[in-house]
Amino acid sequence: MQHDAHAHHDHSTHGGHHENHGGSHENHGAHHEGHGAHHAPGKASWSMAAKATLHCLTGCAIGEVLGMIIGTALGWGNMETMILAIILAFFFGYALTLRGILAAGVDFKTAFKVALAADTLSIAVMEIIDNGVIALWPGAMDAHLSDPVFWIVLAIALAAAFVITVPVNKWMIGRGKGHAVVHQYHH
Repeated sequence: MQHDAHAHHDHSTHGGHHENHGGSHENHGAHHEGHGAHHAPGKASWSMAAKATLHCLTGCAIGEVLGMIIGTALGWGNMETMILAIILAFFFGYALTLRGILAAGVDFKTAFKVALAADTLSIAVMEIIDNGVIALWPGAMDAHLSDPVFWIVLAIALAAAFVITVPVNKWMIGRGKGHAVVHQYHH
């Protein structure tokens, strides 16, 4: 009987310790929120960087797929198709950013400069990773749009590009470059 009570006592102590741990975890959460609120506008949040990257990623994905469609339709080789896909990826990447800036009532010349400054590095990093994965993946270059391999590899390539480009964008926004410039026009 005494042994049982002892075991029970141990368990409740452990439970209490666990609650304390939970409490400290909550404190940590509060501290984290406070830290977030403390950020000056010049600092880049991960969500801002992710949004900026997602913008580029959408443009890149449209460009890649469109490049494949046009290249395939024209019977081009892998190299020509890839070059076209990269050009289109840049075009759509810039276009999506431009649309947001122009909507804020900025003249085209300024908007174009801002888009160029904001997205060039981001799209370039993304395209290198994206096309690198596709180029190195066995059979991916020869896969057609009807081939599941094409879509699977494209998804993996874009996911890899996203993961690598987010910190690049975060660093750029943190230094007041890249999408930090675009951000001024969104208010």
